[in-house]
Amino acid sequence: MGYGAKLTSKGQTTIPIEVRKYLNLNPGDQMDFIIENGEVKLRAKTRSIMEFAGILGHAPNGVRLTIDELDDAVAQAAADDDRRIMRDWNRYERTSQIPDDGRSETIRKRR
Repeated sequence: MGYGAKLTSKGQTTIPIEVRKYLNLNPGDQMDFIIENGEVKLRAKTRSIMEFAGILGHAPNGVRLTIDELDDAVAQAAADDDRRIMRDWNRYERTSQIPDDGRSETIRKRR
């Protein structure tokens, strides 16, 4: 079924209510216009995150995590990354010497 609309001199149009309801469009929502095989398609860009559940299929290793387990894993990865960065920085600090009146000092003093 098709619905008609009129184009204004500013290039604007009103999306028919039936289409807005079908796409669940609300003021401020974004849309994509897709040109494919000589046709223009309108697709709502704003989606609920729940609509993406399962989009990637099953985990390749078969492990399923809860939200809390995912949060813990992300926090652990961030902590591991922070430790690595600090270790590398400390290694850099020990090896980066600058001359100072015949003495060598580290670039950054420890607190």
